[in-house]
Amino acid sequence: MKKIFLTSLLLIQIYAYSQNRKLNDSFNLKITEVKGDLNKDNLIDKVVVTQDPINEKSPYKLEIFFAKPNGSFELIVSSTKIIEAQFPDGRVGYKTGDGFLNITIKKGVVSVNFELLRGHFEHKFRFQNGNFELIGFSKVCSDGRGVMTTTDFNLSTGVRIEKAERYDTDKVISNTKKKILIKPLPKLQDVEPFENKLY
Repeated sequence: MKKIFLTSLLLIQIYAYSQNRKLNDSFNLKITEVKGDLNKDNLIDKVVVTQDPINEKSPYKLEIFFAKPNGSFELIVSSTKIIEAQFPDGRVGYKTGDGFLNITIKKGVVSVNFELLRGHFEHKFRFQNGNFELIGFSKVCSDGRGVMTTTDFNLSTGVRIEKAERYDTDKVISNTKKKILIKPLPKLQDVEPFENKLY
């Protein structure tokens, strides 16, 4: 009798865990799907962004699929880091005004675009060396007091330019150009926006 009880208890815990896991991984709301050739094989690949509407923070998942000649798709990379959750502090928390904007594909480069309360920023990834690597970061933002700051970081060349100017007079306050080489380049699945001061 004791064995039956323990076995039943164990099965209930396993079931509860699997149900809880399903609730925590319910990325079933499709936000966008963008298509284009990402690996130069003349097949149309796709980038899909989904959201978990059950989770209190409504996180996003970005997935990139390569097309196969038989018409099917193979998952190449998946990330829940690259796009910040819609509600970083939960639905009842303070909303920052930042948010996911869209995905674009141009010349095989995947751009993940975001809105800021007073501006926007973008991460660019290209498939190379067997991974989707971060090759570019750009940001335009205002301080709300008349100064606009523009950042453009080409990670492939290492050139990072940051310019600050008044948008009422166009007067340039600062303009810096630095060479910062990052090796190896960050992979899409490891990039979390603003995890550091560079990108």
